[in-house]
Amino acid sequence: MFQVGSVFVPVTNLEKSKKWYEEHLGVKEIDSWEGGAGFFFPQGSAQFGLIEVSRSQSTEFEINKSERNSFFNFVVDDIHVAFQQLKDAGVETTEIQDFSGMKHFDFFDPDQNVYSVVDEDLNSPFHKENVRTQQEKMRTTP
Repeated sequence: MFQVGSVFVPVTNLEKSKKWYEEHLGVKEIDSWEGGAGFFFPQGSAQFGLIEVSRSQSTEFEINKSERNSFFNFVVDDIHVAFQQLKDAGVETTEIQDFSGMKHFDFFDPDQNVYSVVDEDLNSPFHKENVRTQQEKMRTTP
């Protein structure tokens, strides 16, 4: 019944951020309104919104004093290609790390919003194909 419709991100300069996200994440604008804009990704169904704010606000939360986590992540088919594209474009990133088959790195937008990029191992229960299998089971089981 429920699914993620849109994810909204606070930005301090809407026009600059619209261009940045279109260039670096490949999102396409659906529509804009006073103080905001909505986008879609070439793949997937979740939408992405930018909301202009007066001051930078975090896109992550604190787990403990030395560890933080972003509110959401981006899934890619090839993390090395995604990493290299962002690096070549001059986007600030962390290095790729491997956690038992899940590879990830973080990158930062012009407001220093941080996002994780993940590439799940095919054997991971979180890999999109394994999740899709579970979804199909739910649809066919009475």
